[in-house]
Amino acid sequence: MFDSTQPASRAPLLYLLGAVCLLALFAAVYLTLTGGERSERPQPLDPAAAADKDLRAANLTPEDRSAMEAVVRNYILSNPEIITEAVDILQKRDAQGRLADVRSDIETPFPGAVAGNADGQRVLVEFFDYACGFCRTSVPDLNRLIASDRNLKVVFRELPILGKGSEQAARMALAAARQGKYKAFHDAMYAAGKPTEATIAKAATASGLDMAAARQFAQSDMVTAELRKNFDLARSIGFSGTPTWVTGDGVLEGAVGFERLKQAVSAAD
Repeated sequence: MFDSTQPASRAPLLYLLGAVCLLALFAAVYLTLTGGERSERPQPLDPAAAADKDLRAANLTPEDRSAMEAVVRNYILSNPEIITEAVDILQKRDAQGRLADVRSDIETPFPGAVAGNADGQRVLVEFFDYACGFCRTSVPDLNRLIASDRNLKVVFRELPILGKGSEQAARMALAAARQGKYKAFHDAMYAAGKPTEATIAKAATASGLDMAAARQFAQSDMVTAELRKNFDLARSIGFSGTPTWVTGDGVLEGAVGFERLKQAVSAAD
């Protein structure tokens, strides 16, 4: 605890330096949990070392420093949730920084792999997998969002991470996009159930695809390149799960529901 007899003029400085220590601790925890930046990026300075340098530059007495550290420690122990909150904020900011470099690529769809208003000014991107249960439960929310916003463009990016059936379904979806029937296949595939050879064929037939042309295009280099691109984009932002939503400079992960999607799209304006 601080000594109540300490001159008032010193208190603001001590609280400020306490905040510096908190920020340094949050940064250290974040770097520990996330493994730091990628190797191709410059490595940041050690936050704890930087904070220590600031403390020494302030010419604090050992008693001042001990008192400040005690306050910081007690505050964190009394409010441990701030660590999780701070890490979450730092992760979001990190994702936003990485997103800025690839946003144009993410928002540019594979020809035909869109829904809603193809010329809409609001853009929502979904990375998804046809075998993903959370993606399936998000379909009604997404369709409701499309129906409620005539200026919304939804860009679909296949991220088949859950097995061979996922990849086969993703390839057929891109073949459907080639024939101008992407959304019809998309909805039919989720309605058909888990992606298997039988359910994929059922969804393709239901959406009216030219099956011979679709099967041929599904195995093309163009489709392979698109799937590889989607994996590279996902890695560049730093996520690997589905569904993941990107709108503006925001990233949402999981089946977040209609209201959060709507809020995210509105905030991106």
